Amino acid sequence: MTASIDITLPEDQLEGTSATLLAWLVKPGDRVTQNQPVAELETDKVTMEVAAPCDGIVSTQQVKEGDEIIPGMVVGSISAGDSHCEANDAPPPQAPAIEPSRRQNNANRSNGSEQLLSPAVRRLMRDHQIDLSGIEGSGKAGRITKSDLLAHIADSRPKAQLIQAPQVEPRPAIKPSEAEPARHAPESHSPSASTLRPHNTMRKQIASHMVESLLHTAPHVTSVFELDMSAIQRHRSANKKAFEAQGVKLSFTTYFIAAVVKALQAVPEVNSRFHDDALEMFHDANIGIGTALGNDGLVVPVIHKAQDLNLLGIARRLQELTDAAHNGKLKPADMRGGTFTISNHGVSGSLLAAPIIINQPQVAILGIGKMQKRVVVEEINGVDAMVIRPMCYLTLSIDHRALDGYQTNTFLSIVVDTLQNWS
Repeated sequence: MTASIDITLPEDQLEGTSATLLAWLVKPGDRVTQNQPVAELETDKVTMEVAAPCDGIVSTQQVKEGDEIIPGMVVGSISAGDSHCEANDAPPPQAPAIEPSRRQNNANRSNGSEQLLSPAVRRLMRDHQIDLSGIEGSGKAGRITKSDLLAHIADSRPKAQLIQAPQVEPRPAIKPSEAEPARHAPESHSPSASTLRPHNTMRKQIASHMVESLLHTAPHVTSVFELDMSAIQRHRSANKKAFEAQGVKLSFTTYFIAAVVKALQAVPEVNSRFHDDALEMFHDANIGIGTALGNDGLVVPVIHKAQDLNLLGIARRLQELTDAAHNGKLKPADMRGGTFTISNHGVSGSLLAAPIIINQPQVAILGIGKMQKRVVVEEINGVDAMVIRPMCYLTLSIDHRALDGYQTNTFLSIVVDTLQNWS
């Protein structure tokens, strides 16, 4: 007996948000196996795959590429034939995660071996019509990564075609005797050439989220403190190689996460969510780390229960998440449950950013500026002296509905004191 089984997006995969159908990976009539990726979705945070619920033949596709998808929505169906497949069977939790595709693609070969491509790579390949046969992969076992494609596009793709301004026919020359008296009329300028780059789903969602946070939800206020990074600079120099021996990069962000955890435990109001009738203060410090993806947008992977991790544990988890973000391998679970966010905007040269838009529904976000050697005045043996120190600015942008200057400045004072006296 032939059974028709719905292809749906599990309700727990998007945490109540919507997504856009980026691409179908199969077509009606194709035979699929259980847990095989059949479609790609794009949210404001990640690209993810929808898996086949059972073995069978794709019979219908009820949504088109570009359509909005909500959790629980039926996107298609599979004719299961005589194979055992219960309608309520759920694929393993990891099935919708961003993983390399298991589909064979004749175009996805490099160095004579089949390549497994992530959704981000396949999307770039489609958008830019790239032939992968001439690209050498830098990933494991020669796998082609997103970075490989971006480098290929930058190196070999012709410049984007510009929308040319309308051409104006030249006026015939006028003899001096025919010239009219000079008039001081305003010059007329034709539109300049330009390029249109359509927004992807992530950019649209980021724009909506930022406007909602700043203009419709939270009154933003920002406090600025200055930090002497000498102590953590010394500690990092002394311990960097020991961390590397364990395969872990010890970054300055690791220290900031540890200091934030201490400050959140001392000022739990900052680790909270505002409700009309109460302030919900969280027991776990789930620290989101703003991670830029170039022109693709921004994601915020979360280090869950950071209060249970030592410096090595924080560094390891931070490295895992940032690597996953840049390689398009973040899972939806990696983005959920954040209670506080850090934006290390200084890595790209910024000294100060204010306000940094709060990642709703949180009530605060820490900004870290660029470390820069500056002359500061210190009292040495009772005498003021000018010394050179590695300094940076820290900002805390708050939701003034939930926090006031007292909690804000207490929090920043603890972060600064912890880092400046690191041992």
